[in-house]
Amino acid sequence: MIRVLVVEDDPVAADAHQMYVERVAGFTVAAVAHTRAEAVRVLERTPVDLLLLDLYLPDGHGLGLLRSLRAAGHGADVIAVTSARDLAVVREGVSLGVVQYVLKPFTYPTLRDRLMRYAEFRGAAGEASGQEEVDRALGALRVTEPAALPKGLSGPTLEAVTRVLRESAEGLTAAAAGERLGISRITARRYLEHLVTVGSAARRPHYGQVGRPELHYRWLAGGR
Repeated sequence: MIRVLVVEDDPVAADAHQMYVERVAGFTVAAVAHTRAEAVRVLERTPVDLLLLDLYLPDGHGLGLLRSLRAAGHGADVIAVTSARDLAVVREGVSLGVVQYVLKPFTYPTLRDRLMRYAEFRGAAGEASGQEEVDRALGALRVTEPAALPKGLSGPTLEAVTRVLRESAEGLTAAAAGERLGISRITARRYLEHLVTVGSAARRPHYGQVGRPELHYRWLAGGR
């Protein structure tokens, strides 16, 4: 099993990340830390193979944590889970051993793909017979094509709907999501249904006082 430390200051997001990791075969969450200091304490006593690392922590930048770990000789690999889009930060992260970046917000299939690619890379062993085999091992980490969305759905709108749903602790209806985002109820419902299909959200009938029940969507952030 690949032992993962989830480092994320937002408790709701941390729960979601833990749930996602544990749904992928071959991975287990060894611990969850909400601050840089807590992560250091965990690493002092808990064997960890991979950090799922948020870069914006309340007591310091995630790359600062990573620099201190490398200085101390800690060799755990890192997948950065962040909203940071600064390519200078990305380059520095690569130099410190970040093997993958996952931009927030994201859905379960996105993280699952990165974890499976990492597992393939980590599983490569023995001596390479030549350049082709070396390239194949390194290529396991590369995402050659973006995950395809159903026809008519766009990445930016999916990110917006995902954000609104995650921020709604009690969940919401398609009409409510559409109103918040300035899109139609039908459009919002298509994106919410996609999140249900990929396992990131759940739906249930919401019964009002009159009329037909309306579907109520909830982000799956607390495990199920």
